[in-house]
Amino acid sequence: MNVLLRERKEQVPLQTSRRQLLTSSSMIAGSAALATLLDQDIVGGGMRSGEEVAGRMIAGSNLPHFIPRAKRVIWLTQAGAPSQLELFDHKPELHRHFDRDLPESVRGGQRLTGMTSGQARLPVAPSVFRFRQHGQSGTWLSEILPHTGRIADRICVIRSLHTEAINHDPAMTLLQTGHQTAGRPSAGAWLSYGLGSENSNLPAFVVMISRPSGPTNAQPLHERMWGSGFLPPRYQGVRFSPGSSPVLFLSNPAGITQTRRRAMLDDLSALNTLHFEDVRDPEIAARIDQYEMAFRMQSSVPELADFSTEPKSVFEHYGPESEKPGTFAANCILARRLIERGVRFVQLYHRGWDQHGSLPSGIRSQCYDTDQPSAALVEDLASRGLLDDTLVIWGGEFGRTVYSQGSLTATDYGRDHHPLCYSVWLAGAGIRAGQTYGETDDFSYNIVRDPVHIHDLNATILHLMGLDHTRLTYRHQGRDFRLTDIHGSIVTPILS
Repeated sequence: MNVLLRERKEQVPLQTSRRQLLTSSSMIAGSAALATLLDQDIVGGGMRSGEEVAGRMIAGSNLPHFIPRAKRVIWLTQAGAPSQLELFDHKPELHRHFDRDLPESVRGGQRLTGMTSGQARLPVAPSVFRFRQHGQSGTWLSEILPHTGRIADRICVIRSLHTEAINHDPAMTLLQTGHQTAGRPSAGAWLSYGLGSENSNLPAFVVMISRPSGPTNAQPLHERMWGSGFLPPRYQGVRFSPGSSPVLFLSNPAGITQTRRRAMLDDLSALNTLHFEDVRDPEIAARIDQYEMAFRMQSSVPELADFSTEPKSVFEHYGPESEKPGTFAANCILARRLIERGVRFVQLYHRGWDQHGSLPSGIRSQCYDTDQPSAALVEDLASRGLLDDTLVIWGGEFGRTVYSQGSLTATDYGRDHHPLCYSVWLAGAGIRAGQTYGETDDFSYNIVRDPVHIHDLNATILHLMGLDHTRLTYRHQGRDFRLTDIHGSIVTPILS
């Protein structure tokens, strides 16, 4: 094969088209960027000063724009939209309005979904759950979040997040990619593109999905949520499945040794290189990279997924579901193991928060799945010295309405989609812990203080990772794109 490659190179014509020249130049620049990425003293957190960073900055070099507060992100994505009224946004005065129509002065003519627009009434439904203050910060949290209450002084709760999207798919797409329509890179892909990887044997961006343990409506998720969009495919998230073989087709077929596998990949790479020299298609180079990553993962992933080295105390800490592969709790442990090994962005999706009916029982079940593992993850990171440079995010794509969807009783109700205000929490690197930011009205329907848009949240995440969201761009179809589109401001009051 090497002889074939050498002979083919001798046959390559000296004439080069303008398009080939430009594409070739871009690949050379990409190679230079990869070379700088391998300088772990810079990318891996060994930076000494702002002057040193400025001196080493190269446009497109996968280096941060400035010294980052965070080196990695774990995003605990609660798909389906958790109700802020049942979890974080305490509204004790709502009990006086039980079963009364939502005042038109509060709604203000704002749009409704097709699921409640035909209702004769919009009756106010106070939460059936009690709230109390936790920690020295006095953060108000629901009784169904007892473990989150334990970390109240480590988290910052934002009660004033808002979005334009009113249905799940466009709302999740906007949250993850900065736009409601498909085709844009996800946040994890943008970070992988901007900063590269710290471990050549594992992907920079890993995704895991867990299902609810109880009966509930689990919204579908699409791969574009962690896709690379118009960025090269190497930046997309790699989905891990439950069990000891989280990545499909990593094992060699029967009768194929590792040595033979290596030789096959070398020959395949040579053929792909010949093809690339003819057409200069960057997708071919990406395919070579993916084959090589898969080979390296054959040795790194089995060790990563082997929980036998974890002491029993870890499983007790993360809760009774943590020893079951594929649960949110087990995925939280795997997320910690991934960032310990240099994975830059880990995204956990937990489905099942779409409670249009029977909300009290449904959300209690969801909290059973997620409350203890989420708190344990934050505490585990802190005990290992990882929380100082790891950003943890917990939240969904929008909130829920104060009025009931369907019938309302003293103990049962449902809630529709509500984009105008909802709650998330953040913890770890660069976050001002023990803070509640933003305020909604007495009905948790409108924001009255310190609004935070999805673009602001993403701009802040990039900022904590050492990236200026206005400078992290990629030219596609004649214009520069970025995660925050043309919007976004850093939410500086929540930063330490």
